[in-house]
Amino acid sequence: MSTAIVSTAVTSELAVEGGAKVRTTPWPVRHLFGQREKTAVMELFDHAIRDGSHLLGYNGEQENRYCQAFAEFLGGGYADGVNSGTNAVYVALRSLDLEPYSEVIVPPISDPGGVMPVALIQCIPVTADGAPGSYNTGAEQIAARLTKRTRAIIVAHIAGIPVDMDPVLELAKERGLPVIEDCAQAHGASYQGRLVGSLGDIAAFSTMFGKHHATGGQGGVVFTRSQPRYWRIRQVADRGKPFGLEGPHTNGVAALNCNMDEIHAAIGWVQLQRLPEIVARRRQLARRVEQGLKAQVQTVRLVTAPAGSESAYWFFFLRIELDRLTVDKVNFAKAVAAEGVPIAAGYWSVPSTHEWFRNRAVFGTSRLPWSKTRSRNGKPVEPELPNIVTTEANHMVVPLHEDWTDREVEDLVETVRKVEAAYLR
Repeated sequence: MSTAIVSTAVTSELAVEGGAKVRTTPWPVRHLFGQREKTAVMELFDHAIRDGSHLLGYNGEQENRYCQAFAEFLGGGYADGVNSGTNAVYVALRSLDLEPYSEVIVPPISDPGGVMPVALIQCIPVTADGAPGSYNTGAEQIAARLTKRTRAIIVAHIAGIPVDMDPVLELAKERGLPVIEDCAQAHGASYQGRLVGSLGDIAAFSTMFGKHHATGGQGGVVFTRSQPRYWRIRQVADRGKPFGLEGPHTNGVAALNCNMDEIHAAIGWVQLQRLPEIVARRRQLARRVEQGLKAQVQTVRLVTAPAGSESAYWFFFLRIELDRLTVDKVNFAKAVAAEGVPIAAGYWSVPSTHEWFRNRAVFGTSRLPWSKTRSRNGKPVEPELPNIVTTEANHMVVPLHEDWTDREVEDLVETVRKVEAAYLR
């Protein structure tokens, strides 16, 4: 039996024009943390009060348990907890020991924290365009940015939709380039039967409060299948301490303190147990939205993962056919929002357009590391991202969480149907 949503409502005046709203009650908030997380933290405090404050430090039992469970979740390997997703990317990059002014391919769409670490280690971020119709990059777009100075590739699985990784990995292998997967938005997503994060050489996860599973307000995890690389990750995540080395050693490399603490790890371990059900619920909601839009709406579709892959749906991407409507995307989104449904007209999170990137504002007025790179007529070469511009022109974003009920699915579909009916050519 089909689970598609069938509406019996009739088209009425849009709320943006003074009509009645589809949704008159507040949209539900997410309740990610519960009694189990609270109990884990309180038990840790009780132990610390009884046995000593060292139990609230780092590199202890809680982090070891969480990191081991995280590595097992990804199919085996090694994981190290850090204090943010940005520092997860930083640590992953530092573990590669790249020479200054090396070029690193970075994704076109990303949180700034997914790209800034490249410049902060004195390497040059080179932005690849997105694959056609996608916010993710692809092998062809990466290949177009490679030079003799390229030393690494970072890909990001935006919105939980996996990058088409096999061609990227093949290209990287041909060129001898390590691949870092930024999985901040893709906990539990899979590509051709394999979990994202387990595909490249290193993976960086954000576990801040807004992600699929969290370690509290902030946090991150670095994952690899290579034991030697894991020890290097441990070293550069903790001020160069000689983890994995035999004999007497001092701190061997200058690095930051990026440690996760025991409190965050205790929360993360509880959260990790919930992750499969969280992802499963989001996929269930996605199927219902996809079916509802197909049954009732002509011009708007949910963007899903490519064949053989499964999205983790950090949020919903909606593709809109504007040539069949009498309104532009921004005003379509405004009309949807006026009906009481949260939506954004796009997701223009392009680090290369930000002031710090455009102004080369990293190390004083030196313009380093870009001042050591290519230039055209004395000016830095700016990345051209025609595919991302085209994709951004016909996509909208709906925030999602697993606490949605059937009512939210129904209201989303009905609202899009109502707005489309008002503007359909």
